[in-house]
Amino acid sequence: MRIQIISVGKLKEKYLRQAADEYLKRLGPYAKVEVMEVAEEKAQEPVHESEIARILEQEGGRILRLVHPNSYVTALAIKGKSLSSPAFADKLHQLATYGNSHLTFIIGGSYGLAREVLRRADFHLSFSAMTFPHQLIRIFLLEQIYRACKINRGEAYHK
Repeated sequence: MRIQIISVGKLKEKYLRQAADEYLKRLGPYAKVEVMEVAEEKAQEPVHESEIARILEQEGGRILRLVHPNSYVTALAIKGKSLSSPAFADKLHQLATYGNSHLTFIIGGSYGLAREVLRRADFHLSFSAMTFPHQLIRIFLLEQIYRACKINRGEAYHK
């Protein structure tokens, strides 16, 4: 299975980079995982709606250029569907079983994702109704993908 994670912005803090690297290392035996970062647009405060629309359009264009044409795309979005860890594992298993061997997960920036990106997505996933920094969501996603791989192989980790 090939997993592509497209994320707006870089992991700036060392501890977040270390956490991401640890999960990427752990995922090595289960899947080929590639993390691709797109530049986060800068904005002057206060940010007006028209500026947010421009930011989303710019980031969205960069994201969509990286999406593999045959990939099953999951956008992380607050209004997406929430899944338990076992349900997420089952979803990944079903996708792999029925020919979706290339998966793309998209994490937006501070203002979310452009409508074009959300339309391209095959599934919208929410980790919570709460708002989290997009850098932290990357760690959550990597951990949940790793957990799903362990669950699907019947290996100890999930509790």
